[in-house]
Amino acid sequence: MVGAPSVVALPLRTRFRGITTRELALVEGPAGWGEFCPFVEYDDAEARAWWACAREAAEDGWPAPVRERVEVNATVPAVDPEHAHRIVTASGARTAKVKVAEKGQDASDDLARVEAVRDALGPAGRVRVDANGGWDVDGAVAAIRALARAAGGLEYVEQPCASVEELAAVRRRVDVPVAADESIRRAEDPLRVARAEAADVAVLKVAPLGGVRASLRVAEQIGLPCVVSSAVESSVGLAAGLALAGALPELPYACGLGTADLLAADVVAAPLHPVAGVLAVPCRPPEPTAELLARHAADPERRDWWVERLRRVQGRTPGQ
Repeated sequence: MVGAPSVVALPLRTRFRGITTRELALVEGPAGWGEFCPFVEYDDAEARAWWACAREAAEDGWPAPVRERVEVNATVPAVDPEHAHRIVTASGARTAKVKVAEKGQDASDDLARVEAVRDALGPAGRVRVDANGGWDVDGAVAAIRALARAAGGLEYVEQPCASVEELAAVRRRVDVPVAADESIRRAEDPLRVARAEAADVAVLKVAPLGGVRASLRVAEQIGLPCVVSSAVESSVGLAAGLALAGALPELPYACGLGTADLLAADVVAAPLHPVAGVLAVPCRPPEPTAELLARHAADPERRDWWVERLRRVQGRTPGQ
């Protein structure tokens, strides 16, 4: 059994996914701490998988890892070129994922950001872009070709369009590999992208897939090279993503798990910040400190909202 949740609100360094504060609930159990952090717009049905992930970490623990270290990419929000260059340079990473197709921006903003990232990485670095489903098919094809030229080659493009059918259409028309994220983690059938030949790479996010063991089953069944990415968790939730990356039989790409750098505050004394683009795989979740939980506690109204939400979704987990 897990204890009462601690609800916190952590500020972000830069607006990301349209938010400036990351709210989440933390629970403690016999195996350690778990994090329940579905985005606020997600309904209870979708949030149940996130609870399954938190419960696994707190009550069951994780499978034994097959590697001790995981290479991670720098994550570049939809910022100006100078800021993008600073992020990549400071990260020490050899791979950078660049957000593109941001609402309120245009293709020139994306091109300038990608050019700055390439300059910061140097010719040997790897650049990938993430559109979060923001393009239609024709727009995606044009944008991918232009961004590939600006970057001197792209490692892959993540979720260029929203639907599986659109991903498949884009994949047939471009030479850049296509990665699926939302089409896996927000799909009733996460294996559909493979059957439709809509992706070359599977992006796995441990919380929306229901935990480390559930994600390992998806990876085995989907049969595509996998990248583990975060959902902008605290270091507690991020540790579950690292546990998945550590347990995958093969890990050919750098993972999107360097996102503690996006937070201006955390709940643990030693946040999971990468060193030279690498993170160690933890055996169990890091432990929040009472002082940091208190400092970043959500206001009473938001705490009540999260506690009630958690009560609703705890009634059943995926597959039950």
